[in-house]
Amino acid sequence: MGGNRRSTRHLRDVIDNPNLGKWNAYQLLKAEEDAVSVELSTFKEQFKAHLSELFRHVSVKIKKHSDDAIWIRVAWGDNFSRPNHLKPTYVVHYLQTPYVFVTGLSQKHKPMLNQAMVLATRYTSIKDAYLSGKNLIAIRDLVMKQYQQVFPTNHPNPFQENNPPPTNPYIEKEQAENAENRQRVACEAFGSGTLPQLQTAVYKLETKFRDDTNHIMTKRDEPFRGVVKFTSSNLLESLRHSVSSGMASSSVTPLLSSITQKGRNYFVITDKGLGPSAQTPHPKV
Repeated sequence: MGGNRRSTRHLRDVIDNPNLGKWNAYQLLKAEEDAVSVELSTFKEQFKAHLSELFRHVSVKIKKHSDDAIWIRVAWGDNFSRPNHLKPTYVVHYLQTPYVFVTGLSQKHKPMLNQAMVLATRYTSIKDAYLSGKNLIAIRDLVMKQYQQVFPTNHPNPFQENNPPPTNPYIEKEQAENAENRQRVACEAFGSGTLPQLQTAVYKLETKFRDDTNHIMTKRDEPFRGVVKFTSSNLLESLRHSVSSGMASSSVTPLLSSITQKGRNYFVITDKGLGPSAQTPHPKV
């Protein structure tokens, strides 16, 4: 009983403070006909039953939150050892949606959890959504498109001072047009509403060496690899501000606008004739 109370308390603490770890988003694929009718009681029964078949010792706590999210705490054991409550896995799922959010999951237990989620939700498979971060709400809103996506056709005029200094009217008109154009481009790429607080975006580069004078490197089969990582307390807002303020180029590269349009923050950039990485099978841009 003490262990049950402790598990329930820990689950409640994480629900109240979800941004203490790194969350990863996953997408369920190919829903079966009865997936839309799965209820909480059925989900609980099948999820727990499947893990219990795989492990003699496993602790599962499931709680429905006020926003209809299903919160799951799994403490993993095996056929010989008791559940390790110091390293639990937490899962968040909204019934009748294809998205799952997970933190604290080891590679060892990932196949078992994925199989339990697929069976309990009545889907066929599950895949990585290539979206992760510490802010669970931001990850959820971005992948499920729940934030205010506003792409207005009429853009607000730039800020005007109460008593601006006298300027040349032609220069003033040109500056106003440039500012309005930057605002338009920023809104087209990221919207004008409140954006999810995403902290990072990672771009993995895999390119062939190109230099006609260096035949040894040009004939190299393996591509050159590198990683570019953007970090900010509110990355999407920072990118939008950089464009609207003129700090960045007025045209937004698809590599950045794809964060909101595709709901991802991990991309692999390759040459057209180069296949995906054999070591890290992530999606290509």
